[in-house]
Amino acid sequence: MNESPNGILSLLPRELLPEGPRRYWDFYNMRPGAGFYQKEFGFYALEKWQREEGLDPKANLDELFGYDPMGRVDLYGLGWCEAGFEPIFEDKVLEDRGDYEVVQDFAGRSVLCFKGRRNGFMPEYIDHPVKDMRTWEENCKWRMDPNSPKRQERMDEYLPKAAALQRQGYFVGQSLVGGYMYLRSLIGPEQLLYAFYDDPELIHACMQQWLDLADNIIARHQKQVTLDEIYIGEDICYNHGPLISPDMIREFLFPYYQQLLQNARARQLDKARTLHFQVDTDGLCLPVIEVYRELGMDHMSPFEVASGCDVVKVGQDYPWLRISGGVDKRILAQGPEAIDRMIDSIFPIMQKRGGYLPTCDHGVPEEVSLQNYLHFRKRCLEFR
Repeated sequence: MNESPNGILSLLPRELLPEGPRRYWDFYNMRPGAGFYQKEFGFYALEKWQREEGLDPKANLDELFGYDPMGRVDLYGLGWCEAGFEPIFEDKVLEDRGDYEVVQDFAGRSVLCFKGRRNGFMPEYIDHPVKDMRTWEENCKWRMDPNSPKRQERMDEYLPKAAALQRQGYFVGQSLVGGYMYLRSLIGPEQLLYAFYDDPELIHACMQQWLDLADNIIARHQKQVTLDEIYIGEDICYNHGPLISPDMIREFLFPYYQQLLQNARARQLDKARTLHFQVDTDGLCLPVIEVYRELGMDHMSPFEVASGCDVVKVGQDYPWLRISGGVDKRILAQGPEAIDRMIDSIFPIMQKRGGYLPTCDHGVPEEVSLQNYLHFRKRCLEFR
């Protein structure tokens, strides 16, 4: 007798899913005409809205903005914008510069900050922990030991909760820092570009440890859940395209990605389940869509409009691609009429296509007023 679907060993039928997972799976299954799953990328404007525009700090944003119930659960523990260190570096002041101070952050970088203020602005990174093989091994490699007891302690707490949600039909994603973002946090954005040429052995050593940690932790996760997606924070593009060439992406990143994905697919508890692959990168991502597709990438975000990304055209050119983002944060700051024009030019087309999840193309900035954002959300809900 065949076992009934339980969410982990087999997908639940759509009609048995709670509202949030049902709507989220409609996006992932690229269901044409389905209502958009309602969420946001993130916020930089909340403090200003609370301070200057009367937003109650205790307000339920899901209710206020009409966001959907949770549809997915993400497994973490492998970094996002920085390496998944355990233990992290000590956060401490290295130098007092009057109105400024140089601090060592949790990723081992020396950062120039306003005194007493660490968040809400783009910091200036002065130094990074990896300069050569010696500093890599002394400062960082040992912090990426997959067998750290604290990693297992945390896993014992969050993993059973994720498995329980998957039994109810929730989408389960594994988030982790992508190779380029990881290397940049270790070595520094400028120094990294030199290191690809001057010290490829160091790059491969760092990436091998990235793979060893990620593969080990994901293998433990897969003993209790079936992954629906592997989701990397890559940030490999800027406003004119990728920061390194496709050939360098294939040489320094792809062997490790390919092995990780191959191993993860082979371990799935549900052998029939598709393991999706999402890449998050700021900037003009169009030149790397087909590059990452070589590994099975089928979801990309956040499609920054200021860098030349047009989700309508992308949706036409790549009908297989799931698309998140593409809402111009600059237009959100301009007012209702501009917002209406943007929505009317994008949302009907993308809803008919399917596979689109609209969010701001980065965190909602302070320049966007609360009233403008409320108007945007009101219009979004017309496509629910």
